[in-house]
Amino acid sequence: MADSLILEVGNFEHDVLTGIYSEETGRPQPLRFTITARLKPAPRYQPDTPLEASKNYMDLKFAASEALIRDIPKATALMGVPTFYTRLLDDARFTKELTKGMRLFISGSAPLLAETHVQFEERTGHRILERYGMTETNMNTSNPYEGDRRAGTVGMPLPGVELKITDPSTGATLPQGEVGVIEVRGANVFQGYWQMPEKTREELREDGFFITGDLARMDADGYVTIIGRGKDLIISGGFNVYPKEVETLLDEQPGVLESAVIGVPHPDLGEVAVGVLVCQKGQEPDLEQIAAAMGQALARFKQPRKLIVVDELPRNTMGKVQKNILRQSYGGLYA
Repeated sequence: MADSLILEVGNFEHDVLTGIYSEETGRPQPLRFTITARLKPAPRYQPDTPLEASKNYMDLKFAASEALIRDIPKATALMGVPTFYTRLLDDARFTKELTKGMRLFISGSAPLLAETHVQFEERTGHRILERYGMTETNMNTSNPYEGDRRAGTVGMPLPGVELKITDPSTGATLPQGEVGVIEVRGANVFQGYWQMPEKTREELREDGFFITGDLARMDADGYVTIIGRGKDLIISGGFNVYPKEVETLLDEQPGVLESAVIGVPHPDLGEVAVGVLVCQKGQEPDLEQIAAAMGQALARFKQPRKLIVVDELPRNTMGKVQKNILRQSYGGLYA
């Protein structure tokens, strides 16, 4: 395992190329940042096991539960994806006593269910700190370390970061509380995609605002709630369906551990919503009862036309649900 690196502030400025995963391109992509920093080696970390040495304490199946349970008593902070926290909550060994030495739990890379946030606090007494960032921008927002950590939100813009919610079609700033695309500007934002000038012009405005592609709304206190990716928006019969709204309701249903809502082609409506569900351990959800609950809570155009139960949702190595794979799998339902 390579030596880790610590950023040490210096008095010079230069460009750095990083070949890392890009939120926008979905593949390893060199990005260009301007930083003021010096890199120096940190002491080498010697893991006890190969699993501990694996990136982010996970493999493709997130088989990190044993390592986390083992090492949490020796740690003070954990930065993980939401899957870490749902898996820990499924483990009876994960108790308040186990986490008594912890100072901070942080969640990122994918949305954390408000229900998970609440269950985690009830189990451990800790409130997870959720934040939001991208490869192209580093960190943009965070719930406060000291203050109100609001379940279901990614907190407020960090100092030095400008954030606005804009109309996807016109780029105009939207009124408070309306759903639109997040745009951010600040020293945290990259300079562009390496050797991809056209894509850079598409995503990075001349005034420095980066178009994230994430849909969200901001409340009166400045807290941001992520609704989903713009590319996941479903347009059914001319009406916008935000998957996150439907998923939140599905996740509340008896027997449902988690869900993903996707749009699939429909000959009459263009697209319709389909719900893909994962069951809670040892439970079998009543699909008819769930469909009835959706009918009471949602307008007709938002209701999933079909509910499908699967063993698990496909995820990438960052823990994000790969809805493109689900769309490929179920895109022919109404063909």
